[in-house]
Amino acid sequence: MAYFCCKGSLLRILLLPLALVFASSVMAESAEERIRSVLSEQVPRLQVREIRETDMENIYEVRTAQETLYMTGDASHAFLGTMLRFDDEDGIVNVTEQGRSVERREALASVSAEDMITFSPESEVKATLHVFTDINCGYCRKLHRNMEAMNDMGIQVNYLAFPRGGPGTEGYRKAINAWCADDPKKAITQAKQGESIPDRDCDHPVKEQFELGQALGVSGTPALILESGRMVRGFRPPRALAQILDLNS
Repeated sequence: MAYFCCKGSLLRILLLPLALVFASSVMAESAEERIRSVLSEQVPRLQVREIRETDMENIYEVRTAQETLYMTGDASHAFLGTMLRFDDEDGIVNVTEQGRSVERREALASVSAEDMITFSPESEVKATLHVFTDINCGYCRKLHRNMEAMNDMGIQVNYLAFPRGGPGTEGYRKAINAWCADDPKKAITQAKQGESIPDRDCDHPVKEQFELGQALGVSGTPALILESGRMVRGFRPPRALAQILDLNS
């Protein structure tokens, strides 16, 4: 079994020459405590969410709000990028994506159904997609035009707001108007068709969902997250979605 760590086509290594500074406390602190201490002092803006051991000796996975990195147990070296495991049985396994998938799945499970705009099949739900969407996004609108076809295939779509420009933008205001409408499904459909919808305001989840998307690695829209937590970036036609969701078997 072998490992490889990369980012795109290049390996980026961030060296933290702090081993001597913390040498005196190595025996007293756990690896997690040392890693948190070093990152807190050297990169205070980095929001550490979780630190856990990997299958590699003395290498720890650090999940942050920005990205995933790997650090040695003495907190002297950090590796930025994707970790791949070469397994005799499973082939090449993306260890980093596996971890992010778990994080996405757990995070989306905590989102209230009332805070999402949901389009459900009239019959059996065979698969569920969480979709971070921007009302002004052309490919988001294209995906929405296929809503009936997706529902007919048994796919339920749960929309979460991700106005790409962020707070204060036109897209952000449109998202609020849709989520606060008396009939959010009708409102978001009209907005995605380019129609104007009335200005509304309420105790909306738009900001919270936008920040959640950023934390889960959403950088563009539409961002589709499967029940497994896997993220599919960009528009996919219904037939391609059926294949991705294994609905053709």
